[in-house]
Amino acid sequence: MKIIVCIKQVPDPNTTVSKLDPNTKRLVRTGVSLVLDPGDESTISAAIKLRDTLGSSEVIALSMGPESAQEGMRRALAMGADRAILVTDPALAGSDALATARVLAAAIKKEGADLIFCSTESTDGYTGMVPGAMAEFLGLPQLTFAREIQVEGSKAVIKRVVPTGYKTVESSLPAVVTIASGSFEAIYPTMKGIMGAKKKPFTKLTIADLGIEPAQVGEAGARERVLTIGKVEARAAGQVIKDDGSAAQRIAEFLQRYQLL
Repeated sequence: MKIIVCIKQVPDPNTTVSKLDPNTKRLVRTGVSLVLDPGDESTISAAIKLRDTLGSSEVIALSMGPESAQEGMRRALAMGADRAILVTDPALAGSDALATARVLAAAIKKEGADLIFCSTESTDGYTGMVPGAMAEFLGLPQLTFAREIQVEGSKAVIKRVVPTGYKTVESSLPAVVTIASGSFEAIYPTMKGIMGAKKKPFTKLTIADLGIEPAQVGEAGARERVLTIGKVEARAAGQVIKDDGSAAQRIAEFLQRYQLL
């Protein structure tokens, strides 16, 4: 079985305060610490666990980004992924969620896969739209918020996180699966894994390799645009009610005013 895991390198959420460039209105990624998205570490671990359970399978890390994204992908290989594919091209700068999904889907079609794993959302964009759009481009079913996954014959079966516990959901293969945050403990690379990652296959692709035109990606192909950037409004001061015998009535009136009672 071939399992592709879509991953992303992001500004380190533990050490970096995200900033937007006022001119390009894009997230500043230069001069900051970049790491493999923490959510993706859990997703890679889920894929590796399934691979080891099934046997005769491989895990392929797939990413779209600049050349610097190789560092994050090397970590995925050190964790246990078998090989990596990076789609990198100057034309991709400024791509929105739709273009990102288009590119990743094209790379998956070129490679072929039985399962495609994604995190629910990235920690720098938080759109949560890429996995669903990718499934649409691929014409595949999508299983979401999985906390456990099994393969039974020609179908995938997951335990899907819901507010009251979980639901058991299944679909035919191939399928796109999003892993619920924190559902799988991240694998920490060993020294042997780090050294071995340097010898694992690493492929780079351009949009031309995928048959994608420059007008479909980057700023030219973006359907989402950040129009303005502003500061969050300061939170208004709260109201303190001292009980002089009328506190209960005043609280009730406050709740009624905002239709909370």
